[in-house]
Amino acid sequence: MITQGLSRNRVILATAGTMLALLLAALDQTIVGTAIPRIVADLNGLDRLAWVTTAYLVTSTTMTPIAGKLGDLFGRKPFLLAGMIGFVAASALCGLSQDMTQLIVFRGIQGIFGGVLFATVFTVIGDLFPPENRGRVQGLFGGVFGLSSIVGPTAGGFITDHWSWRWVFEVNIPVGVIAVLVVLAGLPYVRSKASWRDIDFWGALTLAAGVVPLLIALSITRDHAWTSPEVMGLLAFAAVMLAAFVFAESRVEHPIVPLELFKNTTFTVSMVVGFLTAFGMFGSILFTPLVFQGVLGISATNSGALITPMMFGLLAASTITGFAMRRIKYYRYLGTLGVAVMIGGMYLLSLITPSMPEWRVVAALIVVGLGIGTTFPLYLTAVQVALPRQYLGVASSQIQFWRNLGGTVGSSILGAVLANRLPGYLDTQIASLHLPPQVISHLPTGGANAILQPGALSQLPPAVATAIRLALSDTLHDIYIFAGAILIAALIATVFLKEVPLTSAPSRTGFAEPVPENDAAEEAREKVPA
Repeated sequence: MITQGLSRNRVILATAGTMLALLLAALDQTIVGTAIPRIVADLNGLDRLAWVTTAYLVTSTTMTPIAGKLGDLFGRKPFLLAGMIGFVAASALCGLSQDMTQLIVFRGIQGIFGGVLFATVFTVIGDLFPPENRGRVQGLFGGVFGLSSIVGPTAGGFITDHWSWRWVFEVNIPVGVIAVLVVLAGLPYVRSKASWRDIDFWGALTLAAGVVPLLIALSITRDHAWTSPEVMGLLAFAAVMLAAFVFAESRVEHPIVPLELFKNTTFTVSMVVGFLTAFGMFGSILFTPLVFQGVLGISATNSGALITPMMFGLLAASTITGFAMRRIKYYRYLGTLGVAVMIGGMYLLSLITPSMPEWRVVAALIVVGLGIGTTFPLYLTAVQVALPRQYLGVASSQIQFWRNLGGTVGSSILGAVLANRLPGYLDTQIASLHLPPQVISHLPTGGANAILQPGALSQLPPAVATAIRLALSDTLHDIYIFAGAILIAALIATVFLKEVPLTSAPSRTGFAEPVPENDAAEEAREKVPA
């Protein structure tokens, strides 16, 4: 621990600064989305719209495990500060972009520093707090995500409408400056004996060369077939580079991702559960606007407000789980319960029809949020406690990495389900109306994109609009059932988690002492494989 000799107020100040750093990165992911239409109109870049998001996703996901390892080697404070300063500078450049190419490049740079922040903030919790308090604090940090999801879209719309889309990026500057000052004042710096010779350059290079084409391949499946030369070529190159990464990691002294960690049951189970539950998380978040706007016919503004209760469920479950972990011996079953609740929420979402009242959809989303919130602090805390302290940054960043990767894979696969199933259901529903050919020829084409255009369904005969909504609800039924089936695999994986006692000797300040935790527990952790 780095809290030895620190006053309680100093620890609170360090925690507040770290939470501000997380808010800085999390808020950017939600606040930018509402400004995208205005950005496209201003910069004339509709053909490259997807890359504004993809560039950030690719660079941040790739950087997360690298930054986690470097933090273990050289200390957390320099990387937290560098991440915030670089993120703010890149945000300023995004706001100054004069064309779409510049914006995509600057978003990629912003993603690099965003990856540093995500890799570092949750690791700092492990530095500041003893194991029995980490779950509770991580639950509060998980609430930052919920807060950003609630505040971000509304703030983004207000800023775009009343000022300019450029201020959506520039607003990061004052938040970042405050966060930097608080972290400088509160978070202590721990000197490291590591040098640049300890950096695994080959591991970092091969990891980036493998992850970047993998994520790009998954991202372009929205407008390229999975069997297209572009997708297949990128996936093949990624496979070769990732194989080279595994080869390199087995032969260096300080690997980016120590392969022996996967022999630890707690670590491996946590990575698997994080990857698979991301399917459910992104399945519910990504396709819920289609439920509200396409199936129920609610406006985009109101649909955004109706998603908010899901985030309250996530926040509540994260906080409660953090408190419950230290009081339950077999806390693995909290994760089992959380995933089971997510599956129940997916089932409820699969029952949606055009005639369903809005409150039932909101209730289903709250159920999903409760399940997601339970898994957030549990597996991060379990991994941090199960491994030796020198792997704290690696363990924390790997949780984020596998969740991001699972979300990307899940979004691609579930998007493919939407693209493949919707046309067939549309044909079936329209055919059941027995419309004359001249009416059919005037129906909208283009799948969900055409259906969700403002006023598109209101301009059609009521029977046709109902048929389209039924087709979309049938498609979403398949999507949620598929996501629930993936979560069943996660449910099975949860029972294989091995608990490590969340106990340590308290210090005089109420926080952790750096050395005497529990000799037997520490000895057990030094043996990485479970």
